[in-house]
Amino acid sequence: MHYCQGTALEALIILLKRFDIQLKMVESNQAIEGSYWGESEAGLVGNVLYVRNDTPIHSALHEACHYICMDSARRTALHTDAGGDYAEENAVCYLQILLANHLPEMSADVLCEDMDNWGYSFRLGNAKRWFNEDAQDAYDWLLNHQLIAADKTVLWRVRN
Repeated sequence: MHYCQGTALEALIILLKRFDIQLKMVESNQAIEGSYWGESEAGLVGNVLYVRNDTPIHSALHEACHYICMDSARRTALHTDAGGDYAEENAVCYLQILLANHLPEMSADVLCEDMDNWGYSFRLGNAKRWFNEDAQDAYDWLLNHQLIAADKTVLWRVRN
C-alpha cells in the first residue's frame, strides 16, 4: 500500500492544485475531517482534501476524483459525502487510475493493486481487469463530461 507521505505527497499536492483542490495534512492519530469511511481514509470538505501520513494514495485520489467529477452545485455544498450515482462512481475509479500515472512511485498498475488490497470490488475480480476490459461506460462518462480526451489524456479540469 502506498501512503500520503514523502515524494508521493509532494507530487499529490502539485497534482491536486491543477484542479483547485487544497490538500491539508492532519496530525497522526487525529480524526480526519470530512472522511466518509473514517480511520485513515481521506476526507473532503469543499475543495479541501484532508489526509494523514497513513492515508492511502488511492483514498486521496478517489476523494479528489469525486470533487473533479461532481457538478458545480454539488461541489458548492460538499461535506463528507460526495454522493453521485453509479455511473459517476465508476468514472471516479477510472479517473483515479489515470491520475496515478502522474505520481512518482505510482502507476495505474500500482494503484490497481492498492485498490484490490484495500477491498474495491469489480465484476471481473480486480481493478486492473475492470479498467482494461469492463470500464467503457466510465471512459465514456469522462469523455462526455470533457474530463479526459479520447486518448485517455487527463484534461486537468473539473466538471461544469
